[in-house]
Amino acid sequence: MQVDVLLGLQWGDEGKGKIVDVLCPTYDLIARFQGGPNAGHTLEFDGQKYILNTIPSGIFHKDTLNLIGNGVVIDPIILKRELDALKANGFDPVAAGKLVIARKAHLILPTHQLLDAASESRMGAGKIGSTLKGIGPTYMDKTGRNGLRVGDTTLPDFEERYQRLVEKHKSILSHYGEIPDFSEREQAFLEAVEFLKAIPHVDSEHLVNQYLHEGKRILAEGAQGTLLDIDFGSYPFVTSSNTTAAGACTGLGVAPAKIGRVIGIFKAYCTRVGGGPFPTELADDTGERLRQLGHEFGATTGRARRTGWIDLPALKYAIMLNGVTELVMTKADVLSGFETINVCTHYIQNGEKIDYMPYDIVSIKPEPVYEQLNGWNKDLCGITDKQQIPQTLQDYIDFLERHLGVPIKYLSVGPDRKQTLQLS
Repeated sequence: MQVDVLLGLQWGDEGKGKIVDVLCPTYDLIARFQGGPNAGHTLEFDGQKYILNTIPSGIFHKDTLNLIGNGVVIDPIILKRELDALKANGFDPVAAGKLVIARKAHLILPTHQLLDAASESRMGAGKIGSTLKGIGPTYMDKTGRNGLRVGDTTLPDFEERYQRLVEKHKSILSHYGEIPDFSEREQAFLEAVEFLKAIPHVDSEHLVNQYLHEGKRILAEGAQGTLLDIDFGSYPFVTSSNTTAAGACTGLGVAPAKIGRVIGIFKAYCTRVGGGPFPTELADDTGERLRQLGHEFGATTGRARRTGWIDLPALKYAIMLNGVTELVMTKADVLSGFETINVCTHYIQNGEKIDYMPYDIVSIKPEPVYEQLNGWNKDLCGITDKQQIPQTLQDYIDFLERHLGVPIKYLSVGPDRKQTLQLS
């Protein structure tokens, strides 16, 4: 058996949570492999909407185990809040034995969030657009070999380890000015750490490989999107982890040869939150129309997302990096009613026509080259069969498949799990 990987191919918010939920019945284990509570995976079914920040999106299926992997950074306060909200809605994955956490996953401290806010504030106009959840500083402590891990919470000297790290953070914060009072959040953090102990801690690398040995099916769930990858994204406007398929290997303890299907998700158009390059951005009425029709506001922060036409050079780049074997297109319903739709097929940079994402996309903004396709003036939300797809939408799908070289296997035509069509 192999581990299948599901991840986003743009700047995040592609609809990964919904598709994991749709595919979940065919898997025994859903495993988050990177990121933290800066992610917001939205799932809708039975007339209810749920937003998950840390918990894998398979949590609503009773026959599936969910793993928060070692590549994830965890805020115990937010995780407890998520689980309390699920319990209030009739879902208790801890009591049901459907959630486990990797011992090697790192913890986000209250002082990590103070560091995040202080750093972002100092950047001024050049700020990254951080969610201020403490993600970046936590990964910095991880790579700096100072971090606290989930497994540390059960050690007799955990409090000493915690205080040492806090003192280090306070020393850094003193250079930014007066240190804000975080005593209330610290108390909530320590209480949540006690709660965390009630969730089984596992050596995720052994769990995942044991499942493979037993012939069980595993889906690795990514957060954010490929174009936010720390190595291959639009640096420095990126996240702090590896959002590509390679991140599943280090984020779960899986050998590269054990990776199977790579399912890449993209929107029928593009969005981005925060700063950074966005070649096809629409800062006009069309962009606002996309924003309103697509409800393009962050699930975690509520911030308005930047919007634009689909970008094929960026998509081809993401497909190459991940070794994508099949595609899922979401939010096709949002484009219903547009008379024409633009597709960016190339860039013009320094007078040259190129079809790839260049290194200096941040400093030298490329000019998008568009092809115009006919839109579809039909409400897609009630479609239940691929035979009902309007011809102009099918033309759009065919056009994308020719340029991307990978089949679009699923089409999402609405937010509910039922509004998903299998095309092949």
